[in-house]
Amino acid sequence: MKKAIKTSVIVIFVVAVFVVLFSSLYTVGYNNYGIVKQFGKIVKIESKPGLHVKTPFIEDVQLVYSGRRIYDIPASDVITKDKKSMIADDYVIWQVQDPTKYYKTLGAVDVRAEERIDAAVYNATKNTISSMTQDEVIAARGAQLTDTITKEANSDIAEYGVVILTAEIKALDLPDDNKNAVYERMISERQNIAASYKAKGDSDAQIIKNETDKEVTITLAEAEKDAEQTIAEGEAEYMRILSEAYNNAEKADFYNYIRGLDALKASLKGKNNTLMLDKDSELVRILYGQDEKAE
Repeated sequence: MKKAIKTSVIVIFVVAVFVVLFSSLYTVGYNNYGIVKQFGKIVKIESKPGLHVKTPFIEDVQLVYSGRRIYDIPASDVITKDKKSMIADDYVIWQVQDPTKYYKTLGAVDVRAEERIDAAVYNATKNTISSMTQDEVIAARGAQLTDTITKEANSDIAEYGVVILTAEIKALDLPDDNKNAVYERMISERQNIAASYKAKGDSDAQIIKNETDKEVTITLAEAEKDAEQTIAEGEAEYMRILSEAYNNAEKADFYNYIRGLDALKASLKGKNNTLMLDKDSELVRILYGQDEKAE
């Protein structure tokens, strides 16, 4: 009987030790905060991964994920500065930055955090787009619009211990009832811009063509002038050389003789030609002189 009681006591003691040890240990995983609370009050924040110790039965631990999360915000209607309706569909990447604030303001409940993020991003999107015309909104799509919305949304949720890393518009569209009209207007504007570019290009091309034609005309005129001058100089040189070559009576007679033979040869080309000459012509003199020599 005593032995059974002793065994039971040992078993109870061992079980109690295991319960105490189990209640004293907790594990913090990677990308997690361990919020250690005593009677609902935070006494410590443990961010280092691994096994940790707490006071059993008095302290309890709540784990909060500290990594990045994606939250898809439902699409909503927004109005631009020029009273045009648009549909904005956002998504958000956020994370817990201050676990103490996160617990005190939201009880470390993720659904409550997403509700605050939803409202903050919607208000930031609405305020940003309402301060811009529709054309400005379309032109600012991308990094500019994302940065503006993200900064304004963060200013609204800083007290909750969370931070929005990016609040980006994944789709920014027009309502179906005025989508076609806006597209047609945008197409017309682009066509007008293209037409102005083409008109300017045609004007510039005509200016270049006129300048080129002018330069060609001037160049040709100067070339013709230089050619005429060169021809005149050549003819003058030719006459000077002839003058020097036949500067006495004998050379002049020989020159006339050769010219006469050339003229006679040119006139007797072909068949059955008859040549009628004046008796005093140079050709008669040449032929008569040749006849004398022949006799």
